[in-house]
Amino acid sequence: MDYFIVVITTLAGLYFHGWLYLRIKRWMDRDLALSLAGTDAGKRDYMLLQLEEARARRIKRRDLHAWLAQRASEYPGAAAAG
Repeated sequence: MDYFIVVITTLAGLYFHGWLYLRIKRWMDRDLALSLAGTDAGKRDYMLLQLEEARARRIKRRDLHAWLAQRASEYPGAAAAG
């Protein structure tokens, strides 16, 4: 019975740490996209859509910043504001 308790708590702890790691990774990616958007609400929505596209295209994390920065520079509202 003692081994059963140790196994269950170990598996639960490993699952929780994996879940927490993935959540923090997603929060960091979202924060990156929003930081590139600035305070413009339209651009924030646009950048969140671009982040979803990056996930769908499986852009690697090491390339994500450059990819999102490129997408931010292509924001269609930038021409109207300038």
